[in-house]
Amino acid sequence: MMLRGICLLSVLLLVLTGCQTNPARQAGTPPLQNETATDTVDELAALGTAVSIPESVESEAPADLWNLVVAGFQLQAVENPAIDREIATYRSRGESLTRQLARGEPYLYHILQEVRKRGMPAEIALLPCVESGYRPTAYSRHGAAGLWQFMPATGRYFGLKQDWWYDARRDPVASTQAALDYLQKLHDRFDNDWLLAMAAYNAGGGTVARAINANLAKGKPTDFWSLRLPAETRQYVPRILALSRIIADPQRYDIALPKIDNDPRFTKVEIGEQLDLKVAARLADMPAEELIRLNAGFNRWATHPEGPHYLLLPVGKVDRFLENLSRLPAGERLRWTRYRIRPGDTLSGIARKHGVTVAALMQANHLHNHRIRAGKDLIIPLSASPTLAIDTSAVARHRMKYRVRKGDSLYRIARRFGVRIQDLKKWNRLASNNLRPGQTLTVIRTL
Repeated sequence: MMLRGICLLSVLLLVLTGCQTNPARQAGTPPLQNETATDTVDELAALGTAVSIPESVESEAPADLWNLVVAGFQLQAVENPAIDREIATYRSRGESLTRQLARGEPYLYHILQEVRKRGMPAEIALLPCVESGYRPTAYSRHGAAGLWQFMPATGRYFGLKQDWWYDARRDPVASTQAALDYLQKLHDRFDNDWLLAMAAYNAGGGTVARAINANLAKGKPTDFWSLRLPAETRQYVPRILALSRIIADPQRYDIALPKIDNDPRFTKVEIGEQLDLKVAARLADMPAEELIRLNAGFNRWATHPEGPHYLLLPVGKVDRFLENLSRLPAGERLRWTRYRIRPGDTLSGIARKHGVTVAALMQANHLHNHRIRAGKDLIIPLSASPTLAIDTSAVARHRMKYRVRKGDSLYRIARRFGVRIQDLKKWNRLASNNLRPGQTLTVIRTL
């Protein structure tokens, strides 16, 4: 028995020595050395031997999130002059890239964890930097929204709910899941080629497929660099790869990366039913603006009456929030007051008097038009101030121009942008449903 204990102790010393002399293992690989050491320690403990394990034996994740990002890169071997050109462009912008990456601080940890769960290249976690500058409230002139810049129809296809109360395209959790589902689908479609998957994410799968077929017909290669794709897409993929090169070696390119700790920034908290966002901020003891910024998917002053019934909260605020929520009377989840309509009142006048929008009054009172009657009561949502939603209010109404293409109809255009046919006709003073290719239409997106 004594001999066995001595042998096991020798094995432990050899294992610990190996852990100290070998370079740190790549993040995400199984800690085989630690498992061996732990098994040996358990056996020694059974023999009654006291063992102290050095801290170096324990597996620790990198303290800096960028180290974990770099460890997950899978496309670093790709070389092309277009990547070098994009690196030069980033370097010419001075500190703007640093500021852009810093905006990703609240979301990058979550995005990276979801990417790693699927075994995807960590380069995928950089797509929102190129797409939106890591801004969940970003809104393009074409109607794309959120961190991942989903178009309305594509978002709905991947399950992203969009209505008066809520736009899941701006929800960091929901949109990330949908974007990774989409990218995985494209990766599978294009023979497991991530460059083609990213190109298709930008240009559409049909565009990439047609470019591949055109090259096949001419006997040409079908890799990304050989395809005839839109100029934006030809720039898009090398820009992502250039960003990964800079993050992998920032000193070489004289660019400072913002400090981002390898810790979660927010937690998804179930709330059960509709909750006023100002009430939620009070329960979490945090500024309303900060809570709304983290929950940019909600368009209004409260969460959706029909769900999703969750909020994203800073990790350090969760316990306080849940404790306060458990003590909150059901009648105080929403902040309302009642107003008795007087002769001569108008809906717009009442809205102006209480600092809310007409749309908020109509929604809260289930009104289909502006007609109101003296003596009746109106519910006034106290948090429905136009200034409440800060960042999201900037995209509440977005006017854009759309050029009619061959095969377009009012129905298809309305569905694409998530608007009503009658509104399209009103904005463009159309007497009929007839359209002609080349015609320019005004589209107003109301979120």
